[in-house]
Amino acid sequence: MELRTLRYFIAVLEAGSLSRAAGSLYVAQPALTAQIKKLEDELGAQLFDRSHAGVTPTPAGLQLYDDARRLLSDADAVRDRVLRLPTGAEGSVTVALPLLLVSLLMGPVLAALKRSHPRIRVFVLDGLSLTVQQAMRERRADIGILVDTPTLDDLHCRPLAREALYFCGRDPEGRVLPLLRQPRSRRKGAAQRPPEIAVRDALRQPLVLQSRRFVLRRCVEDAARELGVPLDIVHEHDSARVIRSLYLCGAGFTVTPACSLHESKHLGPGWVLARMVRPELARTYTLATSSRKPSSRATQVVLHAIAHEVRRLIEHGEWDAQWLGRDWHTEDLAP
Repeated sequence: MELRTLRYFIAVLEAGSLSRAAGSLYVAQPALTAQIKKLEDELGAQLFDRSHAGVTPTPAGLQLYDDARRLLSDADAVRDRVLRLPTGAEGSVTVALPLLLVSLLMGPVLAALKRSHPRIRVFVLDGLSLTVQQAMRERRADIGILVDTPTLDDLHCRPLAREALYFCGRDPEGRVLPLLRQPRSRRKGAAQRPPEIAVRDALRQPLVLQSRRFVLRRCVEDAARELGVPLDIVHEHDSARVIRSLYLCGAGFTVTPACSLHESKHLGPGWVLARMVRPELARTYTLATSSRKPSSRATQVVLHAIAHEVRRLIEHGEWDAQWLGRDWHTEDLAP
C-alpha cells in the first residue's frame, strides 16, 4: 500500500467520480481505476459502489478514508520534521466527542491551537455518545469526551463539566408560557437567568425526540418514569438536523443540552426556551484518554486546551454548566 495510492483513493472519494478525480490529479482514468482496484485487492474489501452517476464509498471505504487521512497527515509531519527542527509540540491528535458539543467547543479550541501550536494536527470524530466510547475503546481516538460515563475500562477519566438540560420549541398559542417561572437572581447585579419549567410540565407536551440509542432520550424516559408522566412523542428521528427542523416549524417541543443553546437563543416571538427543574435534569461530561500508554506531548496540549476552553465558556456565562475539573492543576489549563 503506497501513500500515492491512498492520495488517489481520497481524491476519488471526495470527488465522487473517477473521471473528476482523474482530471484533478492529472492522471489517466484507466490508470486511476487500476490503482483503486489494486488497493481493493490488497485490502480484500470493496471500497466503492459504482454506478452511472459516479462512485459512493462502502462502509469499508469510509473507514479507510478516516485512517488514510490520518496516515497521510502523519507522513507529512515526518517530512516536516526532517526538513526543519521542531519548535514545540507536534503530531496528530484525534478527538472524539458528542455531535451537539462540537459547534460550541471545537471552533475556539482549534483556533487557539492553530495560534499556539501550529504543528499539531487535530482530527475530530463526532457522533453518538456510544460512537465516542467505541472510538476510544478501539484506539481510533486519543481523547474522548464521554457523556454520563464517569469511568470506562482501559481509560483514564477526569470529570469535566455538568450541564443543564433545556426545554425548547415554538408556542404560538401561548399554552406553555403560563408554565414558565422566572428564577430569582442569586446575587444583586447578576445577569438575568433563563426561565424555568418543571420537568413534569415539560414532559406532558408533544415531544420531538431522538431514538433510545441516544443518552438524552434515555434521560428523558427515566425522568418521565420516576414522575409517572406518560410521554407524547409525536416525532422520533435520529438526525439532529431533522429534529431541529421539526421543532423550529412548531411540530413539537424537544429537550436539548445547554451546549446547543447558542443556536436557539434569538428565534423571535412565540419561542420557548426554559431550564428544566424540579428535579433539575442535567448530564455530565468526562474527559478520557488511554490508560494503557502515556499520552504524547501533542495529546497533552490538546487535552489541556479543551479543559481550558470549557472552563472559560462556563466562567464567562457562555455555557450553562458547572465546572467539575477541580483536580486539574493550574498549569494544565494554560492556554
